[in-house]
Amino acid sequence: MQNVRRYADIIASIEGLVWLGLAWSISISVHTGSTEPTLATLFIVGALVLFSWAHKPMRYLLRRYHIRKRRTDMWIHILALPLLLAMFFHIMVEATFGSAWLPPKMLLFNLMASAGWMTYVMTLLIKSIIHNIKTSHK
Repeated sequence: MQNVRRYADIIASIEGLVWLGLAWSISISVHTGSTEPTLATLFIVGALVLFSWAHKPMRYLLRRYHIRKRRTDMWIHILALPLLLAMFFHIMVEATFGSAWLPPKMLLFNLMASAGWMTYVMTLLIKSIIHNIKTSHK
């Protein structure tokens, strides 16, 4: 059972990192004026999705309850909360400094999503350490 949770944690962390890579590539594409970073990341995401769909053991593993639960937790950390926080901070910065200095909304979202992903990974790491300490004392 612990191996399933560990696999779920690893898969959800990697998936979050892939989606963060896509979000950052969009920001880089906007900054440079070229679509190449986003296209390269989309090809990587597409290859990973195709592999996980075509590879039967991976498809079976991704259907398990623990992985679906971990992925939902990951999405909350890198999508739901950062969207709300980025909107809030953008409104606060605009109200405080005016529209003279406004960072792009996507940059704020990327920063919040990266912080959310780091929080998610650190939480999983701390949970794993606590679980290992509890099992070693028994």
